[in-house]
Amino acid sequence: MNDYLTLGYIAGYLGLAFGILVPLPQLYRMIKTGKSNDVSLLTYVFLFLAVMGYLIHAIYLGAVVFIVSNALGLTLNTIVLIILIRRKIK
Repeated sequence: MNDYLTLGYIAGYLGLAFGILVPLPQLYRMIKTGKSNDVSLLTYVFLFLAVMGYLIHAIYLGAVVFIVSNALGLTLNTIVLIILIRRKIK
């Protein structure tokens, strides 16, 4: 059986997809409405730290699917954090 069709790889790619999708609705809403009052800055700080930890671990393991997933997730979460911080400072 092809290694890329094993349950572990399928789960990894599903995790990649969901990890990328998690911040998108909130990011879209913040950009569309221009509002972020009801978004928790602390939650996104913790999410950023968690994804950063997962990324460092994935790099250590050399697990490409998780490196890509967490790098993309970290990028999206960073964008949300930047927007939140800028709006909280105003």
